[in-house]
Amino acid sequence: MDYLLLLLTVLFWSGNFVVGRWIYPEIPPVTLAFWRWTLALVLLLPFTLREVYRQRDVIRQNLKILALLALLSVTNFNIFLYLALNTSPVANAALINSSIPIFIVLFSWVGFRRRISLVQGIGIALSLSGLVFIVLKGDLAALRDVRFLHGDLWALFAALSWAAYTVLMRYYPIALTPFSLLSVIIIIGVVFIFPVYLGELAGGARANFTPAAIGGICYLALFPSILAYLFWNRGIRTVGATRTGVFIHLIPVFSIILAMIFLGEPLKTFHLIGAGLIFSGIYLTTRQSGTATHFRRKGHHDK
Repeated sequence: MDYLLLLLTVLFWSGNFVVGRWIYPEIPPVTLAFWRWTLALVLLLPFTLREVYRQRDVIRQNLKILALLALLSVTNFNIFLYLALNTSPVANAALINSSIPIFIVLFSWVGFRRRISLVQGIGIALSLSGLVFIVLKGDLAALRDVRFLHGDLWALFAALSWAAYTVLMRYYPIALTPFSLLSVIIIIGVVFIFPVYLGELAGGARANFTPAAIGGICYLALFPSILAYLFWNRGIRTVGATRTGVFIHLIPVFSIILAMIFLGEPLKTFHLIGAGLIFSGIYLTTRQSGTATHFRRKGHHDK
């Protein structure tokens, strides 16, 4: 049952990529991020408000780190990802997102002087070369044209933001219960998104809240934002952080399959070559790095 719930978690997070791509003609990216997390908060707060109030002193004392975690995860990651999905296929965004474990190792090395072995260095080089190969669509001549970076660059920013969030989760206040932590990060994240949302509206962007778009937002609020969080943390408690963390590498696989079924996106040769390089690099980099231990405290909401 625990592994089934983890597979559902990966499926829900993969659906985030597909739904984000599917409804982008109707809902602008910042509007989508704002309403996704506002609705998630409305659904969550009736169950967590009392707990958040009881832990208000802990929250107040750790407000700076909580604000930073919220900015990196709820605000930056979602806005960057939905901007990416406006122009990049799901396969590109999901495969670039799969490089997050590599960036976690790099950030741990830069910020905390965690040693990188020769094997890990080779793995990082392999994974990053796969990422570049996907962004270039397998065509090195594309280096002459910076326009290829438009959507994929946003996906890269999203991956970097999530990796930074994961590394910094070591500083979150352990005294906070998981539900309080999730609620507070969502609250702060929505506050940060709100002025950007107003800016998007001022720039003339308008949402077309069709029944399909509303259904998509409801899916994003309930499944990737709340249920995936609950299942992910259950997995960490029952099967361990290391085994749970491995499941994140299935997100690109599920995302590409869903995009082929529901969006008609083709799977191209450069996706397969790039994916092979990325996953080979992830294997070499994480098998000795202890990166999976970050998931022990990561156990968090949004993919």
